[in-house]
Amino acid sequence: MNYRTLGKTNLKISELSLGTWQVGGKWGSGFDDAHAEKIINSAIDSGVNFIDTADVYENGMSEAAVGRVVRSRKENVYVATKCGRQINPHVDAGYTPKALRKFVEDSLKNTGLERLDLIQLHCPPTDTYYRPEIFGLFDDLKKEGKIANLGVSVEKVEEGIKAMQYDNVTTVQIIFNLFRQRPAELFFREAEKNNVGVIVRVPLASGLLTGKFDKNTSFEAEDHRNFNRDGEAFDKGETFSGVDYEKGIEAVNELKQLFPDTDNLAPIALQWILQYPEVSTIIPGASKEEHLMSNLSALNRKKLTQAQIKKMNAIYKEYIKADVHQRW
Repeated sequence: MNYRTLGKTNLKISELSLGTWQVGGKWGSGFDDAHAEKIINSAIDSGVNFIDTADVYENGMSEAAVGRVVRSRKENVYVATKCGRQINPHVDAGYTPKALRKFVEDSLKNTGLERLDLIQLHCPPTDTYYRPEIFGLFDDLKKEGKIANLGVSVEKVEEGIKAMQYDNVTTVQIIFNLFRQRPAELFFREAEKNNVGVIVRVPLASGLLTGKFDKNTSFEAEDHRNFNRDGEAFDKGETFSGVDYEKGIEAVNELKQLFPDTDNLAPIALQWILQYPEVSTIIPGASKEEHLMSNLSALNRKKLTQAQIKKMNAIYKEYIKADVHQRW
């Protein structure tokens, strides 16, 4: 495992870490505690020391599983969780210091931890980024010893750049992958300038970049890849990175031509992200232990050549860029 510095937190964290949105099983399957704990323990066994969760993942069961495993381990494992998405309706007016304080305190109870290494606002509405009192609350929570650091998870580049204007924002979690390249422009430069850690989520475009799907692949009714393709439930950009599914399959088929000797593109897609030094860590999810091991195998592959990277980027420009680049 390789480790990178998480911005101004100065934490040294695994460059490939673990996201736990579906760690208890595949989307819509319910939550299996033993299954989740097995994946989390395997990640730590492999050198992962940064785990991302949220209070809304399986109604807190993911957060609780992370806490149980981390408390049982001797290694120093950093826990990042998120708050705000319990607000319903999820609008700016629902973001109050009182509500957010309760979410943080509930996460402490749920994880069983004395302090949260990183608490992140969970994709708040754009207007919330213009309210200093919301960000100021977390200075108080830090003084009280309840959190160590504040970050944000964002939908759009503009939100991440706005968040960096608050001195206490130490990290920004953002969607970035071969099919969502815009953050590599101004956002990465601003993050480096402000010493803000970059946590990359949805690195495989909801599995599209694994190369395992085709135009006939079906998804369970409770899987967001089935019901949220047009943003019916939440931001469209969360599902397949906002890419039209059929067009994405065409682009992936082109990628397969570049790597004819592999049937799993996931490690290659992760390698493409790791070429950027501004990235602190990637947090791919895993609903099976084999998914975790597939992701971690990116660390043992021969590095991508500049010629390969150039051809990968050309596929993005031909198939994807016009539809997604300026939207997020």
